[in-house]
Amino acid sequence: MATWTIEQLDRNTADGGVTCAHWRVSEVDGDYSSSRYGAVGFVPDPSSSDFVPYADLTESTVLGWVQAEVDKDVTEAALAVDIAEQKTPTTSTGVPW
Repeated sequence: MATWTIEQLDRNTADGGVTCAHWRVSEVDGDYSSSRYGAVGFVPDPSSSDFVPYADLTESTVLGWVQAEVDKDVTEAALAVDIAEQKTPTTSTGVPW
């Protein structure tokens, strides 16, 4: 099961509007793991009825914003592909001698 977290938020100090969310998603399957990191930019509008100031944010709220911009299913599927490749590699490196 993939675990999504918010690593960092960038915000306007004047109104507390979030301008960027830095996220990470990771998955562990026994000895195998994979992760992705990214950032999503926002243009906060303090006059909007759905504006949430920085002090009132929860990780769940920000993850909702991120996952509205990042294809959650595709991202999590990529983690599963990485782990499957680790378990049963299709390529290798080295020399025969």
